[in-house]
Amino acid sequence: MKIESFVKNKVMVIRPRENRLDAGITTDFKSKLAEFVANGNVNLVINLSSVNLIDSSGLGVLISALKAIGTRGEIKLCELMKNVRSVFEVTRLNKIFAIYDSEKEALDSFNSN
Repeated sequence: MKIESFVKNKVMVIRPRENRLDAGITTDFKSKLAEFVANGNVNLVINLSSVNLIDSSGLGVLISALKAIGTRGEIKLCELMKNVRSVFEVTRLNKIFAIYDSEKEALDSFNSN
């Protein structure tokens, strides 16, 4: 799985460079997120701008990462395509994850806390 990642102002930005987060690649994505969290990255911005399909296994990976972080940090999502955003709305996970229109807004939200 292709992922870009970097740290900016103590927040790890993760950009999956796949068009699907489905059962075919979520094992790899889950292990990468677990590695980031194990290395102390507990404030994450996940930019989903390249993802045009997410299924229940992709949602499960994000929930697993959220549970691993617990109260030590936050996961914020940004730049969701319309159909991906609708999956979060239908599953009501938009109530669990903060969703931002841009990566900058997501990053700035950590500074306003």
